[in-house]
Amino acid sequence: MACGTGRYVVVCAIMNRALVIVPTYNERSNVAELASAVRQCAPTTELLFVDDNSPDGTGALLDEIADGNKGVHVLHKPGKQGLGRAYIDGFQWALARDYELIGEMDADFSHNPADIPRLQAAVAAGADLALGSRYKGGVRVINWPLNRLVLSRAATLYVRLSTGLPVTDPTGGFKCSRRAVLADLALDAIRSNGYSFQIEMTHQAWIRGFRIVEVPIVFDERRSGASKMNGAIVREALWMTWRLLWRNGGRRRPPARCRGAS
Repeated sequence: MACGTGRYVVVCAIMNRALVIVPTYNERSNVAELASAVRQCAPTTELLFVDDNSPDGTGALLDEIADGNKGVHVLHKPGKQGLGRAYIDGFQWALARDYELIGEMDADFSHNPADIPRLQAAVAAGADLALGSRYKGGVRVINWPLNRLVLSRAATLYVRLSTGLPVTDPTGGFKCSRRAVLADLALDAIRSNGYSFQIEMTHQAWIRGFRIVEVPIVFDERRSGASKMNGAIVREALWMTWRLLWRNGGRRRPPARCRGAS
């Protein structure tokens, strides 16, 4: 995997410590290679794997990886509680420590570790939240069937029309944020747990006036393992947008003094 730096030199020394949170459930075949790739592509960035007591032994393997690498950490959960709860626990773990850049990514290599420095650089350059976007300036998705691509694009339009959230990829899970963003959000009040969790988190940051920047990425379907997508996740996302609108009194934009997305 190429990890050229080029103009995307991360100023983590200025921003202090950086962390990427990776939820796992039955990802034993991916985690060792992912940990190695992230440490190679973003050597100043630490990793926190949040494992939902994977029955395939992912958690035990992660412990072995962490034992040999001070930059890798593991948070074990008692059972499968879902993507949203894993991230909330990971955010709270990070906020209890001195991380200034806090990122998110999938464990299945659908997100390229080489893009981590690009997201971090966007935050270092002034963004509060950088989103890795599959659709900024065009469609960059590999190995998806047409029906899934149509569903994803329809979801983007649905979210934008119902909430006013002006981003091209609101369901994407490849992100980097400043510590201040997560510290400002009421994490314990976040209720969504599937892919709608990403919509809710981005919307809450936007409606509070944090500056959001989208960074174009290439998204590649998982290399191995099974997708976690199911009908319940889709239904939760459909309802989430209207709950967000209701929660904010029907407001479809941040206050005028706020900067919003760009």
